[in-house]
Amino acid sequence: MSRNAHTSTPINPVLAARWSPRSFDTTATLTPADLTPAFEAARWAPSANNSQPWRFIVGFRGDDTFNAILPTLAGWNSAWMPNASAIVVGVTQTAGADGTPNPYAIYDLGQAVAHFSVQAQTDGLYVHQVAGTDTAALKEIFNLPAGYEAFLTIAVGKLAPADLLPEALAERENAPRVRHELTEIVRYDAFED
Repeated sequence: MSRNAHTSTPINPVLAARWSPRSFDTTATLTPADLTPAFEAARWAPSANNSQPWRFIVGFRGDDTFNAILPTLAGWNSAWMPNASAIVVGVTQTAGADGTPNPYAIYDLGQAVAHFSVQAQTDGLYVHQVAGTDTAALKEIFNLPAGYEAFLTIAVGKLAPADLLPEALAERENAPRVRHELTEIVRYDAFED
């Protein structure tokens, strides 16, 4: 079954092909060099006042960093994320050294992760971002400085068949992709009461 998005108008083929699988090839390995283009894309994401508040902690399957991240995964995520070739922790600087809050830090991290995801997809890798992670534990485990917060984890790897997942997850993996219609998310006037 094709996982390409059924769009109302043509879009960039990489964006149409991008989706968030849970089934990763446990035999595929990645190196820092494999992820460098995706991190370079993230580096060039826009940010408020060019603050570039994002940081990334990377673990490769089997290394100490990867293994330190695994116990922080919540619920279903702990069933499939260990199969990814890498897990990336998305960190953002929510406050400056003087304690001044950066209200755009999470948005900026999201921009960087979006750039990362599109470049990874371009390079034949799949990315699945999850919020189901104990971010307080990640902050402690990785000794994040004051003003920095772990926000999400990102599985990266090569695709594997969905039937390798537990049945309930395989069903979700094979379910049709759905999105709100453009008419639901784009307005050209004020919201009605």
